[in-house]
Amino acid sequence: MASSRSASSNFLKLEFVLGALLVGVIGLAVLFSGVIFPGGADKIDLMSRLVPPFARPAHLFGTDPLGRDVLARVVAGGKISLLVGFASVAGGVTVGVVMGLIAGYYRGIWDMLVMRFADIQLALPFILLAITFIAIVGGGLANTIILLVVSQWVQYARLVRGSVLTLREREFILSARAIGVKDWRIIVQHLLPNLIGPVIVLMTLNVATNILLESSLTFLGLGIDPTIPSWGGMLAEGRTYLQTAWWVSVFPGLAILLTVLGLNLLGDWLRDSLDPTGRTSV
Repeated sequence: MASSRSASSNFLKLEFVLGALLVGVIGLAVLFSGVIFPGGADKIDLMSRLVPPFARPAHLFGTDPLGRDVLARVVAGGKISLLVGFASVAGGVTVGVVMGLIAGYYRGIWDMLVMRFADIQLALPFILLAITFIAIVGGGLANTIILLVVSQWVQYARLVRGSVLTLREREFILSARAIGVKDWRIIVQHLLPNLIGPVIVLMTLNVATNILLESSLTFLGLGIDPTIPSWGGMLAEGRTYLQTAWWVSVFPGLAILLTVLGLNLLGDWLRDSLDPTGRTSV
């Protein structure tokens, strides 16, 4: 039993270290991209078109068909992908938590309306929702973030509502009602703190999911403007050069892979750390 607990603890530490290392390195590179690449990601040099990786010290990841440095574009594209991932999750959790709290606490007609609307939205395939949304309001950075908020607030609402339905019948909530504590204070001071753990875990995992979704939408031409460097846009630009210049697509793909892997590792670590009863025991 002791060896099992020790192995579980070591695995948790490994998850955290690897996840924090991957996310930290990518985050710092994106944050200081202006210092690392003062020339920017859009500097065109037609005399240096499709230089292979590691062939020149100035272009470690090679260059694209317009002679732009692939490493600089990967780092610059991370700004957009990470912005979309974190901003959309922030919007989704704000809307979803508010809806879930109100639906679970007050029940009745409000609960029925929110949950039936959520059921209808969950029945729609994401790609159908995306095509319809983009056709009506258009693409772009802001609209892509709004689309992801609209598509994912339901997850937070259902998670929070289910937890509130259980918590609202607990003794400390019933006692607060009995002594006349106002509803908004019960929600903010008693219910919300008990929901933070599961919500944070879902947020971490959804940042990774939204980075993938943004890349997929941009790859299909439904997301970010092609003139703005993004990982999905770079994948789309390089797909016609896979046989002759594989690095144009492979390095943005690796950036997506490592970022999503790091975020998923942190999400798993948070889930196991915040919910010890969910750990597997031997």
